Amino acid sequence: MRRITTLLIMLSIFIGFSQTDDIDNLTLELAFQEQDSLKVETSLKLIKLLYNINDYERALEYILKSEKLSNNINYNKGIAEITYYKSLIYAQKNDYINAVSGYNKSKALFNSLNDTLSVAKVNNSIGLIEIKRGNYNKGLQFSLAAIKELEKRNLVKDLNLAYSSLAKAYYNINLHEKALEFYLKALDVQLKTNDVYAINESHSKLAELYSNKKEHRKAIEYYEKVLESSASDNDSIKGYVFPKLGGEYLKFNDYDKATKYLIQGYNINTRIQNKAGLLLALNNLGDLNLKQGRLNIAEKQLLDAGELAKSLKNKTELLRHYKLMKSLDSTRRRFDRAFVWQREYYELNNSLKKSEFKPVINKEKLFDIEVNSNLDKKPKQDNNSINKSVLPNNTEINKTIDKYKFFLYALLALLIVVLTLLVLVYLKRNSNIKYTQDLEEKNVKIQIQNEAFLEQTKHLENVNNVKDKLFSIVSHDLKDSLSSINGFIDLLKDGSLSREEFDNLIPELSENANNASLLLFNLLNWSKSQMQSLEPKPSLFDIQEVFETKLRLIEQRMESKGIDLIDHSLRDFAYADRSMFEIVIQNLLANALKFCKSGDTITVSNHISNGTCIVSVADTGIGISKENISKLFNDSTFTTMGTDNEKGTGLGLSICKELVELNQGKIWVESTQGVGSTFYVQLPKSRPSS
Repeated sequence: MRRITTLLIMLSIFIGFSQTDDIDNLTLELAFQEQDSLKVETSLKLIKLLYNINDYERALEYILKSEKLSNNINYNKGIAEITYYKSLIYAQKNDYINAVSGYNKSKALFNSLNDTLSVAKVNNSIGLIEIKRGNYNKGLQFSLAAIKELEKRNLVKDLNLAYSSLAKAYYNINLHEKALEFYLKALDVQLKTNDVYAINESHSKLAELYSNKKEHRKAIEYYEKVLESSASDNDSIKGYVFPKLGGEYLKFNDYDKATKYLIQGYNINTRIQNKAGLLLALNNLGDLNLKQGRLNIAEKQLLDAGELAKSLKNKTELLRHYKLMKSLDSTRRRFDRAFVWQREYYELNNSLKKSEFKPVINKEKLFDIEVNSNLDKKPKQDNNSINKSVLPNNTEINKTIDKYKFFLYALLALLIVVLTLLVLVYLKRNSNIKYTQDLEEKNVKIQIQNEAFLEQTKHLENVNNVKDKLFSIVSHDLKDSLSSINGFIDLLKDGSLSREEFDNLIPELSENANNASLLLFNLLNWSKSQMQSLEPKPSLFDIQEVFETKLRLIEQRMESKGIDLIDHSLRDFAYADRSMFEIVIQNLLANALKFCKSGDTITVSNHISNGTCIVSVADTGIGISKENISKLFNDSTFTTMGTDNEKGTGLGLSICKELVELNQGKIWVESTQGVGSTFYVQLPKSRPSS
């Protein structure tokens, strides 16, 4: 890139020296010429060179001398050329009145000389100055009149100016298809002349136009071409392009690229204090974070964007801000605030529609040199053709005046009637618009309320389902365990059991009590999770301590069932809610014990993998079939009987899954029927990054 820049600088210096030599040679040639017409031609060459290097003061000196000489010898061609270049200099100095006056004078002279090319150049120059001043319709007429002749001669420099101006004019009067056509033509010419600044401007405008047409792939292509150019190191250009490019990628939900460009655009515009670019970046960042569920960040960015839009009086971005805020508050179920944003959106949108004005170009008024080449010539009045009639007497004059008065009064009366009708139509229209707005607001409000009712109904249905499931389990499984315990107690009270019989029944009584305790424990945690009230409180804790505590609870049951324990646990720390982890381990150990027979083994262990803790509970029990593995972690209450006919709710593993995921972890199982099962739990070792 540096080599190219250096080469361009060297080339500019070389061209500058070359032009200086040409000027010196022409000045010397002018000094030795004697024929007046030749002096004018040489002066014109000098004027053109000086104008091209922007040395307007020296050019004006030669213009004044050449103009005087041309007038003295009545050299119309020289006068026309000199007047044209004088007007070009006035235009560069923003002297609109003298520039247009000179253009018209030179055009009349070129018309008299039948110089169609020069007339086309003058028309193009008038078009440029009118478009620059915002007189787009007028400028369009003149520039379109010049295009055909310039294209026929393939005058690249003039065509570049003409195409660019026409594209700008069409863009500003909202004829975007025509603007697109002429920006593409301008770009084709600019690429041939390697006009870097103009190419960047055309690429930017083409990207914007394709974005308006919702051809976002095309828009991205042209924005990226701006970034690929030699001027892309300019912070102002990057500050303009990055937020727009990020917005285009956002249309495709390409969040990675959108984030990259929007953050870069935000940082650059903040650094160079470009409020317009910052506004665009903030609105798009708010939209991005809203789509990704980062509502707090989105709200802050959108509120900042709203303040900027109001300070810059950018109604387009303010309208978008209102729409995004309505979506944000609807997502947060703040429907009263969403309704306020919706109303603001409708009011501003209707205001913009009323003020929007798309002027229509009357094609019949456009210049067409071939059809009407004498368009700018004024017809000369032939005084001899005027019929000299006798002046009317006073009576005839009075009659004529009375007649005109009658017509005038009739026209005034008609005008008053028309104005009255227009006022009535206007009032009626405003009344209809207000009525329509009220209806739209009521419809939006009803829609928001309906959405709230549907959400509430869905929530109540979920709560009802939880209640039904809870009562079902309590009425069957928990009731069975408690009934069994109650039966033992009744036998003891009646004295129906001997001491020896009671001692034999103690393990069964203990088993029933343990089953009821674990069942109740799981039911409470499951119902709590279904009511959406579980909130983890993570901290660092020792995994080995949890294993030691929970293994002590099942030692007696393992001995009574004849199951061996292998403890490979290590002292290591995890970052999670300890009480939730204890629930998970207790359930996994209870499951392993439930599905082991006498002589089987339960093994507990933990290790580090990729910066996380992996905890495992393995058994050599009956294993799980492939068909049943897919049912384990679902919300459905899937359960099977243990090796000693132990019962369960089927909720334990679904609770484990929910508790592990609440702590940013994962749980899974590997099992072979008849060989055994291993349950794995993965937890972070430190606070996960947000």
